[in-house]
Amino acid sequence: MSSLPPHKLLKEMTLADVSVGYDGNVVVKNASFKLLEGQIGCLLGPSGCGKSTLLRAIAGFESLMTGEINIDGEVISSPSRSVNPEHRFIGMVFQDIALFPHLTIAQNIAFGLSAWPKEAAQERVIYLLSLVGLSGFESRYPHSLSGGQQQRVALARAIAPKPKLLLMDEPFSGLDAKLREELVPDIRAILQHEKMSALLVTHDQMEAFAMADQVSVMSEGVIHQTGSPYQIYHRPETRFVASFIGHGDFLSAKVCGPDCVHSALGNIRGDLDHGFADNTEVDLLVRPDDILHDDTSEFVGVIVSKWFRGSHFLYRVKLSSGKVIYCFASSHHNHSVGQEIGLSVHLDHLVMFPR
Repeated sequence: MSSLPPHKLLKEMTLADVSVGYDGNVVVKNASFKLLEGQIGCLLGPSGCGKSTLLRAIAGFESLMTGEINIDGEVISSPSRSVNPEHRFIGMVFQDIALFPHLTIAQNIAFGLSAWPKEAAQERVIYLLSLVGLSGFESRYPHSLSGGQQQRVALARAIAPKPKLLLMDEPFSGLDAKLREELVPDIRAILQHEKMSALLVTHDQMEAFAMADQVSVMSEGVIHQTGSPYQIYHRPETRFVASFIGHGDFLSAKVCGPDCVHSALGNIRGDLDHGFADNTEVDLLVRPDDILHDDTSEFVGVIVSKWFRGSHFLYRVKLSSGKVIYCFASSHHNHSVGQEIGLSVHLDHLVMFPR
């Protein structure tokens, strides 16, 4: 058995005040975040927000207007310095997969291993085929594979040379929803097995939550917040993050204490010190999982619309104040539009913004 080249793990990638643009127009503005060893990060935001441009800058395909990108103590990008993409030890998986149709699966995976000893390259290909669940596919060609299988081969090809960092630009967008749901956790498990740091670009929140340890939410070229999926969902730092992540409504409210606000839902106490002075007028974020259907409750609302989600119903319910909010109900509680139902408030985290 030949010895495989050692895997140089990423210790830390840092982006500091990175701005990227074209023809003088700024597309990404002062982006800053860190990615640590073994972490899977995500740039999440709507189409056109600059996330793919930022990914291309990390790969070395776009120049920086300001700031710097640093990998393991070396500046790889700044306005005055740019390490060539092929010398950054970064792998990429693209949206269009782009496998070589005239090469076998084994040859596709081995494409980046030309500098390796032949036996070591063969070992790596066999190992990766097993890792991605495609043992025995060595001699087949891309056209004979399903979309999910092709994406696995693209991943294997990208990680074959053992890059320090893997960049993924909307890699699952061409797959149907069920296949995405199955493939995303598999890809995460493969990256964790390889101890490989990665950065994903997506506009799909569920994909981001299933894949990433750390999510940076972007809008109009600006990173609004970086944190765990739990943090950005339950403790959004800006109104954009609060409205973009998940479903939710803003209710007019007034602060009535260090852990209390009054709204159309009554007096609500939460475990988060909101920092607003008493009597301050605020907008209170209410998520669907904050309001549950409860037949025994005297606090009621009228159903104005409903969506069946399999395991549960998602209702839109009109309160006596006229405000309409989301409400979760078990799939066994099938109520009609126009019906009055009891509601139970479970607002544990008080997320508020100035009116």
